[in-house]
Amino acid sequence: MRKRVKAHGNVQGVFFRDTARRRAREVGVAGWVRNCSDGSVEAVFEGDDEAVRRMVQFMHEGPRGADVERVDEVDEEPEGLGGFEVLG
Repeated sequence: MRKRVKAHGNVQGVFFRDTARRRAREVGVAGWVRNCSDGSVEAVFEGDDEAVRRMVQFMHEGPRGADVERVDEVDEEPEGLGGFEVLG
């Protein structure tokens, strides 16, 4: 399964990307996360269904200090990514 997820709200400057990377590695999800110029945080999660769902749920909640107002989700075809990284 692969999802592209974008969290909007107070989501930058609250360790969102670092927490997402740590959690993704814990559950074995591949992909990436980055800050966007519009103030949102975008991520791609790829892996088994349950692990990806857990990461999407994290994007709805965010780390402590985040205030997630809205999350956009798009299903995509898996690309066989390996590892998880913070971009930009």
